[in-house]
Amino acid sequence: MNWTSINARWEAWRSRGNDFRRQGRHWRRQLALFLAVVGPGLITSNVDNDAGGIATYTTVGAQFGYAMLWCLAPIAVALYVSEEMCARMGVVTGKGLSDLIREEFGFRITFFVMAAGLLVDLANTVAEFAGVAESTQIFGISKYIAVPIAAILVWILVIRGTYRQVEKIFLVACVFYGSYIASAILAKPNWLQAGRASLVPDFHANAAYLLMLTALIGTSIAPWQFFYLQAGYVEKHVRTRQYKHARMDVLVGSISCMVIVFFIIVCTAATLNASGQTHISDAAEAAKALVPLAGKFAGLLFAFGLLNASLFAASILPLSTAHVICEGLGFEAGLDHKFRDAKIFYGLYTALIVIGAGIILLPRAPLMKILILSQVGNGIWLAVVLVFILLLVNRRDLMGEHVNGTIFNIVAWVISVAMIALTLVLAYETIFNPSAAGLG
Repeated sequence: MNWTSINARWEAWRSRGNDFRRQGRHWRRQLALFLAVVGPGLITSNVDNDAGGIATYTTVGAQFGYAMLWCLAPIAVALYVSEEMCARMGVVTGKGLSDLIREEFGFRITFFVMAAGLLVDLANTVAEFAGVAESTQIFGISKYIAVPIAAILVWILVIRGTYRQVEKIFLVACVFYGSYIASAILAKPNWLQAGRASLVPDFHANAAYLLMLTALIGTSIAPWQFFYLQAGYVEKHVRTRQYKHARMDVLVGSISCMVIVFFIIVCTAATLNASGQTHISDAAEAAKALVPLAGKFAGLLFAFGLLNASLFAASILPLSTAHVICEGLGFEAGLDHKFRDAKIFYGLYTALIVIGAGIILLPRAPLMKILILSQVGNGIWLAVVLVFILLLVNRRDLMGEHVNGTIFNIVAWVISVAMIALTLVLAYETIFNPSAAGLG
């Protein structure tokens, strides 16, 4: 081997090493950009696994075992498509969804949309504090102690923190959903059967199955999510050049949300359904029932997951509502504003927490009626909000080249029409046949 050949090989190795270093720098830069953007998509998708959602997933597992796992993948697609449109609008326009509705459709329409959102989200906030009360009672703590403490902690978190600080805490809360994964593992399910049920549809045309399928879909996609998600990207000042990272954030959030749902259903299918305990009224009852079936630790982890989810949603729902109302009516909104500069925003947030927690502390609070009304309101409000989103995202004067493509539009409209139909069916059943809906 001559010197020229050795030198050529050396140059080739050095060039290859430089290529590896450049690729490493490129991926580190991409990761840094993603971490700078990540937050709204991951938080918004996971916070919908709240007290009401967990109760629904628990009921699905208890009543139907693994049979409904197949629909989680289509729901993840629907969640991603609907949230991606809002993320895109926030990134391209730099405005929140309420702001765009007011500018494009007028103040009168916006006022009625905001009023509906306020009533629905108040009912949902009450449901979250109900989750706090139920979960802490499993740990032997009275709701008259737990709920006020939770309300104060949630209030201080938002009033005293900046958007970045609050977002970091919310991201940590997402990690605690892992307690459901641990509960499922301790339940020792039939993983082969669960895997098969996830891939092979097991559809039944009976009323109970269809109603639970409707509830599962309706619980997974809520109208407030769209407002919070879009506002999140606006507050983070995410722009078009970072759009691909925002889209990845939404994708990761949609998938992680359905992964948690998968483990909740698997856990209750392997224990409650397998033992014949198919009638569970709420998630707290499921946590208690898990103790003799999967061990005390599994039950406590399930209860901790419910507490985490309830606190998480009790923080974000009032925050999202205050943001939606103030943005839609033209008031200052956002966590990076001082209290004196956004008094209506912080005042509305405080009022929602006080009223939501206060109703739970009433001796004979009509919780079931509130839950029914919140489900009905979510269904009706979702139908309205989805139409606004699709009209706005296809406005070329707003979105430019970032309007929906033909295929994406077809998928989005099909999903939206299906979501509207299913949630209205659930709304009808909860009003006229609450016992069939599991609410009476």
